[in-house]
Amino acid sequence: MTLAVSVVVPVKDEAENVAPLAREIAAALKAETSGEGGYEIIFIDDGSTDGTAAALTALRGEIPQLRVLRHGRNLGQSRGVRSGALAARGEIIVTLDGDGQNDPADIPKLLAALRADPSLGMVSGVRVKRQDTASRRLASRLGNAFRNWMLKDGASDTGCGLKAIRRDAYLALPYFDHQHRFLIALMRREGLGVSFVPVGHRARLAGRSKYTNFGRMLVSVNDLLGVRWLISRHRGPAGTEEL
Repeated sequence: MTLAVSVVVPVKDEAENVAPLAREIAAALKAETSGEGGYEIIFIDDGSTDGTAAALTALRGEIPQLRVLRHGRNLGQSRGVRSGALAARGEIIVTLDGDGQNDPADIPKLLAALRADPSLGMVSGVRVKRQDTASRRLASRLGNAFRNWMLKDGASDTGCGLKAIRRDAYLALPYFDHQHRFLIALMRREGLGVSFVPVGHRARLAGRSKYTNFGRMLVSVNDLLGVRWLISRHRGPAGTEEL
């Protein structure tokens, strides 16, 4: 059955965060149950070693729209988004981080912006008043500036996990691990519009981040070169029509 929206949330060792986050998502999407075609919430447990899977499955009686997928081992955030998108029944995919720092109350704003403009492939959140450490904010600012210089994607905050994306557009993109950091550039490579909406940002309630500034830097340079090559080897939309 086709739905209007599938919310896709990759998680790794977030046992204390998933239940309150799932409830917030369900509350934010209540309007989708009437007149818009319905919604589902897909959590992808990316090889957690804590009680994340048990916390999620315990919620299914409370939240009937909840689906729980599980990777047999840790494969990373991009693979989690990909697994969720492949399983999704929604025409629009909404992604957000599983640590609770993205506010689900912002989801309707992104959906409204995407639905208002058929030329858009994606609406991306831009975090305001970020609740991260000074070192992380600085690393993000420098990383965004370097990426923008390399790819010319015009984005100021590719690290924001909160995005609304047309599912067919997402599945047409070339996939690779760490792809989620380059969705804006890849959408524009396909000739699709990308819009930006200011969104809130919250402190992590429990647990700790799975990323370090140095770890991100190590993978980002290689990925940037690869995405730049992908863009250079693309001639633009084909404009195909059947005769």
